[in-house]
Amino acid sequence: MQEHTQNHIWRLLWEYDPNGLIAVDSNFTIVLVNPAFCRMFEVEETNILGQPASRILGNIDHFQNVWSSQQVIRGVEREYSHPKLYLREVVFPIPEEKIIACIMVDITQEYQRRQELQHLKTETVLNVREVVDNQMKVAQEIAGLLGETTAETKVSLLKIIEAVEQEMV
Repeated sequence: MQEHTQNHIWRLLWEYDPNGLIAVDSNFTIVLVNPAFCRMFEVEETNILGQPASRILGNIDHFQNVWSSQQVIRGVEREYSHPKLYLREVVFPIPEEKIIACIMVDITQEYQRRQELQHLKTETVLNVREVVDNQMKVAQEIAGLLGETTAETKVSLLKIIEAVEQEMV
């Protein structure tokens, strides 16, 4: 494949990748972002290039850890409050360029579904507990009523037996 064609394909991949891509230098200044990153964070590329990454990302400890260790961090899930995002990130060094890159996969919908499922589970457990408690109350009431009627029956039967015994004497 010709170099021009390869560069064109790489450029298209960069433009069309649905994952957010960001690169920062050793000072943690933003040097590169792709269009998906800009859409995720609702920013313009020209407004954030040259800015500190912390301005957009907030806490960048994981970038600093990658820089100091030169080790890849995979699968970190992070929540961003503005805009409301939940992302799975892979942060990795590119030593020959002296940059740290990050691939951000938007899992906001998956996270919201997990939260809804957890809420549903919690609600279901509370409902089951309430039903069991109500059944126990009803069972205790029934047992109490049975106990009362059994005692009344016993008293009545004892009176009948006593009366029958007196007649026999």
